[in-house]
Amino acid sequence: MSNTTILWADDEIDLLKAQILYLNERGYDVKAVTNGQDALEEIRSQHFDVVFLDESMPGLTGLETLSKIKEINANVPVVMITKNEEENLMDEAIGSQIDDYLIKPVKPQQIVLTLKKLTDNKRLITQKTTSSYQQAFQQLFMAMSSNDSAEDWMETYKKLIYWELQLQASGDTGMDEVLVMQKQEANSEFSKFITRNYTHWLNTPSEAPTMSHNLLKNHVFPLIDATPTFLIVIDNLRYDQWRTIEPLVSEYFRLKTEDTFFSILPTSTQYSRNAIFAGIPPSEIERKYPQWWVNDEEPKGKNLYEKQLLNEHIRRSHLDIKFSYNKITNNTKGKELEDNILNLMTNSLNVIVYNFVDMLSHARTEMEVLKELASDENAYRSLTRSWFEHSPLFAALKKLAGRKVRIVFTTDHGTVRVKRPVKVVGDKNTTTNLRYKTGKNLNYNPKEVYEIKDPSKGYLPRQHVSSTFIFARDNDFLVYPNNYNHFVKYYKDTFQHG
Repeated sequence: MSNTTILWADDEIDLLKAQILYLNERGYDVKAVTNGQDALEEIRSQHFDVVFLDESMPGLTGLETLSKIKEINANVPVVMITKNEEENLMDEAIGSQIDDYLIKPVKPQQIVLTLKKLTDNKRLITQKTTSSYQQAFQQLFMAMSSNDSAEDWMETYKKLIYWELQLQASGDTGMDEVLVMQKQEANSEFSKFITRNYTHWLNTPSEAPTMSHNLLKNHVFPLIDATPTFLIVIDNLRYDQWRTIEPLVSEYFRLKTEDTFFSILPTSTQYSRNAIFAGIPPSEIERKYPQWWVNDEEPKGKNLYEKQLLNEHIRRSHLDIKFSYNKITNNTKGKELEDNILNLMTNSLNVIVYNFVDMLSHARTEMEVLKELASDENAYRSLTRSWFEHSPLFAALKKLAGRKVRIVFTTDHGTVRVKRPVKVVGDKNTTTNLRYKTGKNLNYNPKEVYEIKDPSKGYLPRQHVSSTFIFARDNDFLVYPNNYNHFVKYYKDTFQHG
């Protein structure tokens, strides 16, 4: 590996011989010049890993030299070293995209630290991140085998996502297989936990975590006051995707609290999001508001009455408020929201449902180009961030920034990348979803799925006397025998929910 090369421009370079010698002894190659013009000539003729610039030089000043260096090579890190402590100079240097700013006299150790940050940062972070994950690995496995509460599993999931994002940021792929294996183990143990507890939660609400149907009651309605609240429901947004877009949001808003909740089963939008807005589980929606519930077998839109369900939820909660409901399913509607966002400030609650991430998930299954763009978890997150950064939604949020508003981000469900097919036999009326099936004549291996034989125990509509619900575990997906191999090949490695 070649030595790090440094270009140092200072009209008093003779006074810096001790620092240059110190750097030479530690394997750094230093090229010294006394003015900005010579610095530019050197930059044009050879590669440097770092440039040190004095601010006060005859001829071109440090800032003028910096500007011209960036024109020649925008990627070379530049450090300004100066006696000038004036704040306006620091502001101007930072605005000119300086990489670091040191005040003379500088100790050699300060210079080495700056060099390490600029040239060795990636390697050091990778080493430390890998080492830290290796230390946390055993703790995570122990937690997975002993977790006995929803809170425990929430914490484990957050830690796994933390390490996944840390390893991704470090650029280290050496631990990828280990992390994938650990996530698979976590999914397996979590599936067992849900199997043991899910119907108990529904039938004993006092012992349950927050779920879809009490999300608004627990986390949104208590916030409503004179400050306008904007509830943004991004369909199919996973926690790791939220972590990816959160830094963008944090540039304009201060994060006050973050909580997690459990989607009901099935997690598909017709169940989970209808339950969120209705404030009651699906079977109760069907019983109380049959005109607004559409069963799986019916060829109609399943989420056409969310505004009506929300209105009833608000009424039952005795909230005397003015609210708006906005569902964004395409870019045109997104632009309309962006243009109209400030007019919503007169409402106590504004609900914005954004469908893009869910559409992305479905389109990825069907379009080869999206399979390339979102080939794995990392790419899927990157695509989500890119969409959000350039979306009308983010543009609308930026219009709200600086005003007295409250923003609540949430989702209706997540998604999982499916790997293993599980064969299920059903009649023609059985659902087509790959993560759950419901019907009256299902044939399956009960050891391979989570089954709710009595839908009423899962607060699910019973379409037939013998209706059953089954759910895929882990990273499994449910496939019918007809054209089995074709569908296995088509759907394996796609992102699914249900």
